[in-house]
Amino acid sequence: MTDPVRTVKSGTKRTILPFTPLCLTFENITYSVDMPKGMKSQGVLDERLGLLKGLSGAFRPGVLTALMGVSGAGKTTLLDVLAGRKNTGYVEGNIMVSGYPKNQSTFARISGYCEQNDIHSPLVTVHESLLFSAWLRLPADVERKTRELFVEEVMKLVELTPLRDALVGFPNLNGLAIEQRKRLTIAVELVANPSIIFMDEPTSGLDARAAAIVMRTVRNTVDTGRTVVCTIHQPSIDIFESFDEVQDGVDSRHTFLLPKLSFRRWCLFSYLFFQLQLFLLTRGGEEIYNGPIGPQSRYLVDYFQRISQVSRIRDGYNPATWALEVTTRAQEDLLDVKFADIYKNSDLYRKNIDLLRELSNPPRDSQDLHFPSKYSQTYLNQLKACAWKINKSYWRNTSYNSVRLLLCVTMAIMFGVLFLHLGSLRNTKEEIMNGVGSMYMAMLFMGRNNAATVRPVLLAERTVFYRERAAGMYSALPYAIAQVAIELPYTAVQVTIYAIIVYAMMGFQWTAAKFLLNLFFIFITILYFTYNGMALSALSPSQPFASILSSLMSTVWTLFAGFLIPTQKIAIWLRWLAWLCPTLWSMYGLVASQYADLQSKLYSGETVSEFMKDYYGFSYDFLWVVSVVLIAFSVVFAFAYIFGTAALNFQKR
Repeated sequence: MTDPVRTVKSGTKRTILPFTPLCLTFENITYSVDMPKGMKSQGVLDERLGLLKGLSGAFRPGVLTALMGVSGAGKTTLLDVLAGRKNTGYVEGNIMVSGYPKNQSTFARISGYCEQNDIHSPLVTVHESLLFSAWLRLPADVERKTRELFVEEVMKLVELTPLRDALVGFPNLNGLAIEQRKRLTIAVELVANPSIIFMDEPTSGLDARAAAIVMRTVRNTVDTGRTVVCTIHQPSIDIFESFDEVQDGVDSRHTFLLPKLSFRRWCLFSYLFFQLQLFLLTRGGEEIYNGPIGPQSRYLVDYFQRISQVSRIRDGYNPATWALEVTTRAQEDLLDVKFADIYKNSDLYRKNIDLLRELSNPPRDSQDLHFPSKYSQTYLNQLKACAWKINKSYWRNTSYNSVRLLLCVTMAIMFGVLFLHLGSLRNTKEEIMNGVGSMYMAMLFMGRNNAATVRPVLLAERTVFYRERAAGMYSALPYAIAQVAIELPYTAVQVTIYAIIVYAMMGFQWTAAKFLLNLFFIFITILYFTYNGMALSALSPSQPFASILSSLMSTVWTLFAGFLIPTQKIAIWLRWLAWLCPTLWSMYGLVASQYADLQSKLYSGETVSEFMKDYYGFSYDFLWVVSVVLIAFSVVFAFAYIFGTAALNFQKR
């Protein structure tokens, strides 16, 4: 009989871009975390809590390996450890790629990871999502035409061609259905042309028909000859019933695996995948079976039924459910056995170790994988690609930009009506102060609105950024620079519309110099408010935390802006805080550019220029310094956003 451990699928589908089939082997993998304080308080003396305990195995090209086990068995943990996605805890053991030690920077270039949550940018189309991934992950020497043809091939493979121009949308709100998002998740990884693909519960949350479509996509992926590893919690009855729908078009060599029994739901895994390896884990992260399930689950059932104490499977019962039920900790205690020890003393384990040793040796005349750089594309190309996608997302984000523009126009008209012709009244101190007050109110309303609206947009996109950076698409620097740059034209349009409306209605001095100075100071003010909101989003773990920080800063900026209490009247020991507030410099620029050079006299006898100097401390000759300082504030907040994006990771795995 054919050795079930060494059997390898033959025959694969050809693709436009070739890839190197690779196997992944791992030996004695352990993973632990610091012991939780709650367990220490209960008397646990160990410093670490073990989640994976001495796992070994081999994943081969053209074979689907399913990691199965109950909750807490460590399926996703093992997947994350092998994929190099863990950023906390302690990993020990050896991981090899076709006989060579795994290097994470290299491994990210030849592997793909399909996350369970299907994280995608909502405001780009299916085709654009795939083009973006292919642009950044395929080798730089792949021509654009070839890249686009490969994207089309992948779309056909995962049956997304009819949805090419559909927006991805938000989960459970609009856009793609759940199973369509699952297929997009797989496609985004496939366009990178990986040799190894990890999938975390690809059928999670799907109904019968949707699961059938997704699993057909997984089967198509395996048929290309790639190494595919996926986790499954427990094969649901509905999901395996759904596989009946994909019988048409499947190679006839699979049909003998479809039994006429009620437990066909599990056996259809064999029907869909000519080679299915099952890596079965028990609670606590120990392996208890690693091998093929066999026709009608014969290998799996025979293995456990050879253990004398294990109850026999009933006719028509789902073998997957049965295997999970008879291997629980409660069953181990009841039968006084330990399935992990039984497996490690079995012939199956010895065959697996022999295979592991064989695959851990590099093939003759082979070389270790090497790439000249960490990323496929140069930093400039990364910047271009990120700017391309972000621009498309911004252009379609009507709830952000259109609403922001609408609020801008609305506030401009309201301020214009409320302070109609106020800028032309310059005869008394009260009239001057009213004009200053209008600038103060406009600055705060516009600035706060921009800072508040940009935060949720960036926080929502942050999970997408984490996924794309972990996949090795780009460095954080080009992404952050593109995000900073995209705000410039949108802010410029917003401010120009606002300035024209308000400046005309309020009746400020119509000279080119005065208007352009006013426009510049409004623009730089709204820009640093926006960048401040972006910085808080990057430096904060959550939206509520960012809102608290924003409220605190907003309070200080409001009090020390130089209008409620002129800087001249603030206590000397506290005056330094006022000069650290960018709003004071904005008020300086806006007010001084309009009033500080006027020599017309007030009814009180002093000139407007003298009043500005004596009451507010503003001088027209100091405007160039004010301009430099405001630009510096914008740059500082932009760099704070770039630093937070590049250096901080609030996603713990």
